[in-house]
Amino acid sequence: MKKILNYFLIGILAFIPIVVIAQIVLFVKQLMGEMFKIVYDYADNYLITVILLAVSFSIFTYVGYRVAEGRSLIISAIDAVINKIPLLNTIYRVTKKIVNMFSGHEQHSAREVVYIEYPKEGLWVPAYVTNKAGNKYILFVPTSPNPTSGFTIIVDESNVIKSKMDIEEATSFIISVGVDFNKPEEIQKLT
Repeated sequence: MKKILNYFLIGILAFIPIVVIAQIVLFVKQLMGEMFKIVYDYADNYLITVILLAVSFSIFTYVGYRVAEGRSLIISAIDAVINKIPLLNTIYRVTKKIVNMFSGHEQHSAREVVYIEYPKEGLWVPAYVTNKAGNKYILFVPTSPNPTSGFTIIVDESNVIKSKMDIEEATSFIISVGVDFNKPEEIQKLT
């Protein structure tokens, strides 16, 4: 009976990644369906709906291309308007920096991963370098299995050990609660 229960649990765990991907696909499908419904209800014509969705897709693709190239007039205009609104400008600026850091558009040290001793000496965790000030590192320490939650700390440069992992590898390591760790040679540096 214990073996059957064990196989059952392994079977459930095997389906978790599939269910997560299915949920993402269903969310995108629902979002697109709602957009289609809104446009169709407004125009009440399939041809106009398809044309509007194609134009929208083209606009988003063009803006994405311009942002990737670093010169989007549309986004610059939106930035200028939002930067004049108190409180919203702070939220917008911080959100934009975080998205840029994780998407790879931020060119400073935010793409660096380090190890720090936390929560006590002898225990090591990966952290994302979000900024540097002199010999101090400002780090975001993500928590498993959700790397978007965590905390921010400031540590001296002497208290960090640099990792060769990039953001994607570190995020995969954190999400997988350590199962996906492709830099085992780095463990020897952690003493």
